[in-house]
Amino acid sequence: MKVSVIIPFHYGIAFLEDCLISLREQNYRDLETILVCDHIEENIDVLVAEFGQDLNMSVYHLDETTGVAAARNLGLDKAQGEYIYFLDSDDYLYIDTLALLVESTIDTDADIVYGKKKRSWFKRSVYMSTVMENADEENAESDEDNNAFEDAESNAENGNESESKSSIDDDNSDEDDDSADDENEVELSEEELMAAEERRIRRKRERAHHTMVTTRKGIRNVSVLNILMKRSVIEENNIRFNEKFKFYSDLSFLVQVLECAQIFEKKMRAVYIKRKHNDSINMPALSQIKEPGKFEEYIEAYYYTISLIPEDSTLRRRIDRKIINYYVKTFAPKLRRSTNDAWRTERFEILRKIVINMDPSVIKMQKGYRKRLVKALMKGDLKKSQRLVNWDLGKKKFKKIITNKRALAKFLYIHSFLKKPMMENWVICESFFGKSYSDSPKYIYEYLSKTYPGKYKFIWVINNKKSDIPYPHKKVKRFSIRYAYYLARCKYFVFNVRQPRWVRKREGSIFLETWHGTPLKRLVFDQEEVCGASPQHKIQFYKDSRKWDYLVSANYFSSDVFRSAFMFDKEMLEFGYPRNDILYATDKEEKAISLKKKLGIPLDKKTVLYAPTWRDDEFYGSGQYKFELKLDLRKMKQELGDEYVVLLRTHYYIADSLDTTGVEDFAFNLSKYDDIAEIYLISDILITDYSSVFFDYANLQRPMLFFTYDLEKYRDVLRGFYIDMLEEVPGPLLFTSDEVLEAIKNIDKIESEYSDRYRVFYDKFCSLDDGHASEHVAETVFNPKNN
Repeated sequence: MKVSVIIPFHYGIAFLEDCLISLREQNYRDLETILVCDHIEENIDVLVAEFGQDLNMSVYHLDETTGVAAARNLGLDKAQGEYIYFLDSDDYLYIDTLALLVESTIDTDADIVYGKKKRSWFKRSVYMSTVMENADEENAESDEDNNAFEDAESNAENGNESESKSSIDDDNSDEDDDSADDENEVELSEEELMAAEERRIRRKRERAHHTMVTTRKGIRNVSVLNILMKRSVIEENNIRFNEKFKFYSDLSFLVQVLECAQIFEKKMRAVYIKRKHNDSINMPALSQIKEPGKFEEYIEAYYYTISLIPEDSTLRRRIDRKIINYYVKTFAPKLRRSTNDAWRTERFEILRKIVINMDPSVIKMQKGYRKRLVKALMKGDLKKSQRLVNWDLGKKKFKKIITNKRALAKFLYIHSFLKKPMMENWVICESFFGKSYSDSPKYIYEYLSKTYPGKYKFIWVINNKKSDIPYPHKKVKRFSIRYAYYLARCKYFVFNVRQPRWVRKREGSIFLETWHGTPLKRLVFDQEEVCGASPQHKIQFYKDSRKWDYLVSANYFSSDVFRSAFMFDKEMLEFGYPRNDILYATDKEEKAISLKKKLGIPLDKKTVLYAPTWRDDEFYGSGQYKFELKLDLRKMKQELGDEYVVLLRTHYYIADSLDTTGVEDFAFNLSKYDDIAEIYLISDILITDYSSVFFDYANLQRPMLFFTYDLEKYRDVLRGFYIDMLEEVPGPLLFTSDEVLEAIKNIDKIESEYSDRYRVFYDKFCSLDDGHASEHVAETVFNPKNN
């Protein structure tokens, strides 16, 4: 039984390769693959050569038409299989998806067999190696789940269905409960058997409609994907996609098929992975595209769809309920919030005309606020509709404010503090989200405070009120009301991380972003995958970085990376890192001795600093990462304890506490010590992995070891690197705790062996640092002598 798999392709060759790999690995082989290219610019010849024969693939090109609808229609015209299966070029399948779907047609001759869709932000290899290890599949969402990542404005179908679960119980099992038909094994007449069979078919039909229409979140997600369709049903009823529609062509096609099909089967173990694009700036998925005319197409798609089915069709009522949801959840809030009057005039009237022509039962089933809002719409009462929306939104906001201090701070920031005048000499400094008084903001602050006393009013964002900060300043806790107040009123911002997303750029304000390290790991737009806890990292970062005026770069290598990874096109300050000034201080030896005494570290022993980074795929939640210590501290103490002690310093993202029980006099946990640059001064050897600390530590030209026990996974799956660690880092790559131990014992030999590579590394990454970066940055940005 041949299946014609139709794949439209416009751009994204890496996505397409993943798609074709998953198709080649299907354990059902009677396929023809129809790849329809929509005015592509990428060269796919290599892919076609690689996959063409295995997939029985034919390639076609759209000529005068364009769009997914046109591509699918061309695929339908060329298809020869008994069944049709639509697959988007940026998605992929489980290995047995097609086999499971086809299996359900063998005894039933089903017109439609549908499976389950899950959503993922990851390419196939990452999904298979990381997400599927987790039973909860934290980073892939079921199609029935609320999709928190859809932008309400770019998708005119936002809102959860609130339909009651009447007679249709849409569970995830593959078998229907037909026990009622043979209850007590009573012998039935032929007429009764026929009636029972009709009930069973009708129940399956209604369940299919419920699953494929009602449970989908909005019109946009009523989709033809992961549905095996009998080609004869499509051809005999002349069903095609409406090529006028760019965003909503699936709806009318699927509704026609559902209306014409008679026999339905489900196979929820047949899984389709709908891949979301994490770079909606450079390569948006169709659902992420924002452009004028989307509302008008939404309305036109609705009218076209209902014109194709009987007025009393249950599908009509299901679609109408989705329109009600759209009005309540997405449209109505625009009556208050949107600056476009069209939502309050012609578009309001368009929705009114749709709703007043709905089946009264659809209106009757609405309750409470929803019903009052719909009734006001039907009467064309805009003012009442606005009052209802204002009350509903106000009630929700008030509830959020009284239960969430952050929400209150944000509310006051937007509605009160921003209305106050900006203060020309106020400076707000933040390092690592208020976790420490450290890094480049610290050294810029100290330079300005020492050199220009009294000229500026400084506000330090610090969550620990007991932090020792010199010179006059005010301390505020991150996300407090005072924090919001100073964010609104300060002219100058000195941050080493991103600011809160709700911070607005005031005219005349100056944002100095110092960042926090020379990048080894690929960043933001240079990452193919975002495997951390925030899949929308790229779009969020893009919006935040548009507010930066200056970006500090430690070296020319970093400048090139930042312009690419951050899409940053404003002024780059290439002076080295202010945080590294202390590494060139004339009294750095005295500082080191003083710090050792302060921390209780023996003066007669050498120190080994272990400073690992975090792993993108091991996290509890946003900004809270797991870490498991791989060094054998007890063995290290046993063999090195007479000569060395170990200093432990984890990344500020890591939430786990390190267990040093039994080795407290050998391993000192300094993870909570504010300034790692000061720790460098007391460290004779650095052990790290993929952390940017080694770029800074190289300024001291002391030996480094790289404990890269998960190199292949981190490099090839999670992040990717900007440099070749095997060839460029100034120290050996070590993969076990024993190898680290032996390297420390032979550190003099390693120093000698890597001396030439160290020299090249230093020239490339440390040549701009001269101990005066704070001065150069401060004088450039603040220009205090002339202001």
